[in-house]
Amino acid sequence: MRFFVSVSYNGERYSGWQRQSNATAVQEVLEDAMSKAMGCQIALTGAGRTDAGVSASGYLAHFDYAGEIKEPAHLLYKINAILPNDIVANYLAKAAPEAHARFDATSRSYSYKVHTCKDPFAWHSFYCKFDLDVEAMNRAAAMLLGRRDFSTFEKVGSDNKTSICNVTHAQWSAVDAHHLQFDITADRFLRNMVRAIVGTLIDVGRGRIAPEEIPALLDKGDRCAAGQSVPGEPLMLCGITYPYPLLPL
Repeated sequence: MRFFVSVSYNGERYSGWQRQSNATAVQEVLEDAMSKAMGCQIALTGAGRTDAGVSASGYLAHFDYAGEIKEPAHLLYKINAILPNDIVANYLAKAAPEAHARFDATSRSYSYKVHTCKDPFAWHSFYCKFDLDVEAMNRAAAMLLGRRDFSTFEKVGSDNKTSICNVTHAQWSAVDAHHLQFDITADRFLRNMVRAIVGTLIDVGRGRIAPEEIPALLDKGDRCAAGQSVPGEPLMLCGITYPYPLLPL
């Protein structure tokens, strides 16, 4: 039978979601914990990659298990007792046999936090030492909406088949005078895409790029034309949607 697991993790210590041969990834740690708790080898298929250092508050992965999960609360307790403190399994959900965590996802949402004054309590936030024009940044962000080629914001050397993405939401909001949050939703994201977009929009906020230049940057398809990527640690995957409900067991 096929099941989904929802997991949240602090990505600071990990090389991303996907299992790797030369670094510790969230997938590896979660698979090992679930395999021990369930008494059989569990192989997870995730909703997609996350970069090194990136966190998630609602990541989803699917797995196949031959039996029924009769006591989901107790199983979650066992899994979480094995997992380190920076990873938690939120819930388990039964799914159709053909359900797929990656290919069935219809949207993914990320948030990125920025603070513009020194703040010892601003964990998972990027410290930008410059005043930012949020209104200009939002004018620029609005020009990202729609279905288009985002190779300008894609990590060089990526091996994906297409760089076309459909961005349905992109907006900055002011938490207070010195703390900002950028939220973006799309059907899919390219490697490094959000971090490159945030770095470019910060350049807009600093007056180094005019908002009206964004369409021309997109048309160039040249990573060198956009701003520098910001660090991964303040980036959070905060939502994934599917065309069917995932009801916790």
